[in-house]
Amino acid sequence: PIPANLPELLAGLAIQAVTRRAKYLLLDCGVGTLILHLGMSGSLRILPVKLMQSIEPPQKHDHFELILSDQTILRLRDPRRFGAVLWHAGDILQHPLLMNLGPEPLTADFNAQQLFEKTRDCHASIKQTLMNSHVVVGIGNIYANEALFLAGINPKIAAGRIGMMRYKRLVQAVKRFCSRQSKQAVAVCVILLTVMVILDIFSSNTGFMGVEGSAVKNVIMRLNKSDKVNAPAFIVYAVSID
Repeated sequence: PIPANLPELLAGLAIQAVTRRAKYLLLDCGVGTLILHLGMSGSLRILPVKLMQSIEPPQKHDHFELILSDQTILRLRDPRRFGAVLWHAGDILQHPLLMNLGPEPLTADFNAQQLFEKTRDCHASIKQTLMNSHVVVGIGNIYANEALFLAGINPKIAAGRIGMMRYKRLVQAVKRFCSRQSKQAVAVCVILLTVMVILDIFSSNTGFMGVEGSAVKNVIMRLNKSDKVNAPAFIVYAVSID
């Protein structure tokens, strides 16, 4: 879903910070926050100004575009339409989609005591519990399997039957595995960014780091002609930015 009045809401605003909560990408615009979720098939593409002349026009599954101050395009492609672009004017952590989320696995808020207390009288399996975003965010099927294996815990055992000692092992395993995966992801990003710099793509200070401070002066919205009327996809352009 994309709010129909999003162009009016974004016009003239500056992106002050880019953060994340669980799987939600948060663009802080001062008076409110733009929330992006990629769903199952979505992807965000940053198309720098240097490539504007050769950028392909929006395709069938490109449902949202934001043009920043240097004309860099932030484009959302979502073939299966499970993603979302939303706006929240208040405290972003009080948004209905975020307010009941569990802690991030690499923070101090995720600990054995918290997990032990959360699972008392819980009859669901520990694997299902780990994958519950209201307990802890960011733990999917593979992460849950790996962490439980490292901790030596049967994934089918009820979460309420696990004691404090085993939860301490499990939390350590979750943090260790998530930390390792994060480092690997950072390494991949460094390699990709290095290649981009070599190709001079980011030489004009575009990309994610260039998003902060960008202002939206005018926004125009139109219906993508390739979309059905009963399932509209909005292409949003932020143009003439200072």
